[in-house]
Amino acid sequence: MQKPNALMVCSLSVIAVIGIWGVVDIQSLVTWASGIVQQTFHSRGWFVMLAASGMLIGCLFLAFSPYGKIRLGRDDEEPEFSTATWISMLFSAGMGVGLLFWAVAEPLTHFNFISGMAPEFIAAQQAMLATNFHWGLHAWAIYGSTALTIAYFSFRRGTGMMVSAPIKSLFPGERWAERVGWFSDFMAIVAIAIGVGGSMAMGVFQVADGIAVLGGRETVGALLIGVVFLAMVAAYIPALLIDLGQGMARLSNAAMLIAISLVAYTVVLGPTEYLLNTVVQGFGDYVTNVIPRGFQTFTFFGDDVTKWFSDWTLTYMVWWIAWGPFVGVFVARISRGRTIREFVIGVLFAPTLFSILWFGAFGGIGLFEALNGAGELLTYTQTNIERVTFALLNRLPLSLVTTLATVLAAFLFIVTSVVSAAFVLGTFSTGGDENPPPRVRLIWGGLLGLLSVAMILSGSVDSVKILISLGALPFVFISVLLMVCLFRGLREEGQRNADR
Repeated sequence: MQKPNALMVCSLSVIAVIGIWGVVDIQSLVTWASGIVQQTFHSRGWFVMLAASGMLIGCLFLAFSPYGKIRLGRDDEEPEFSTATWISMLFSAGMGVGLLFWAVAEPLTHFNFISGMAPEFIAAQQAMLATNFHWGLHAWAIYGSTALTIAYFSFRRGTGMMVSAPIKSLFPGERWAERVGWFSDFMAIVAIAIGVGGSMAMGVFQVADGIAVLGGRETVGALLIGVVFLAMVAAYIPALLIDLGQGMARLSNAAMLIAISLVAYTVVLGPTEYLLNTVVQGFGDYVTNVIPRGFQTFTFFGDDVTKWFSDWTLTYMVWWIAWGPFVGVFVARISRGRTIREFVIGVLFAPTLFSILWFGAFGGIGLFEALNGAGELLTYTQTNIERVTFALLNRLPLSLVTTLATVLAAFLFIVTSVVSAAFVLGTFSTGGDENPPPRVRLIWGGLLGLLSVAMILSGSVDSVKILISLGALPFVFISVLLMVCLFRGLREEGQRNADR
């Protein structure tokens, strides 16, 4: 069996090579990654959708089956956190700068594409459906299935909180299980590092653009982007030297409080009736279409639609898979003592409902403007996508305050995500040490910064999405294997209980 330090050396080496390649020649890296991603999406896109939908159906089955009564821990163990605190921490784990970045931009981008093929009212409806689908139950089922598997084997069977633990636990001593387990840990590290590096790059883009707006500047220069990046590094490096405790939790909760305040502010001071109607209709369209949409691959459409499907839906599904190990470990840690039924209902439905409200509010204003003759926000999605959210806030009262709050929330989301990711990466790369040495955390913090620099140099959000997809592709198959391990483990426990 490979030693933990071998895993750390191999993973650090691969991430360092990708980061250095990106800094030295980002265009060749993006071109290479794009070719692999496009070929995989073309030949295996059906499997990505099948896997994501399978994880959702599997989670729902467990919640409403007899297995739902099984507790993640001892049979008499109580949850460590209250339900309200637990749900708040779920938001902090899986929802971050992406919500701020795409709040207005994504619905408008879909609207702009679909309106070329359908009446505008249909385009608006389908744009909200696509956005809610990308950020809804499928995303959280990917997170939840990974988290549930790790939590079950860790708290019920006493394994380490490693991706490989379920595989090695079910097949002890098997050489193939050792090898597959090692590879699973390795790919989890790669997926997390590239995924968090990409999100950090998008956060830098948005924070820099927000500062430019506050300063009355039309464009964002390289100097400002560099200053924002260095400020983020300066904020997260000291935090890597101390234990991951209540301080970081407070920062995450503060960011979420700002986000919740922003959505409430938008609904109250925007076209309230229109936005509430958008939220309600968006919820209804999503509920009636979520399962069928999960199996739709747009086979019979033209090349434009196929490309849109790859660039958005497939990319999102793979993006969530890239974050799956990171979010999974965090969610598993905070879910001890809950039943499988409580876990699934909380992890899947609470964040999904918030996403529908979020995009209904922000996306609703964007669509309201697009449908009523003013197209400035729509234009921003094609010329300066980082500025769309700030341009919307500028249309409402107290825009200076809300812009500053958005910049602060984005900054906090990124800092807390990088610190948490460095801890998780340190845990994985040291073979399961839940408190990896500060030196290891600093190394991972530095490499995450290096990856972020590479993606910032690409200068393109689309390039960032391609690089994130590259890191996550192999983990698609590992996610399915973990779900299979969970069902086998639960069946074994059910048979043992029946024999007593």
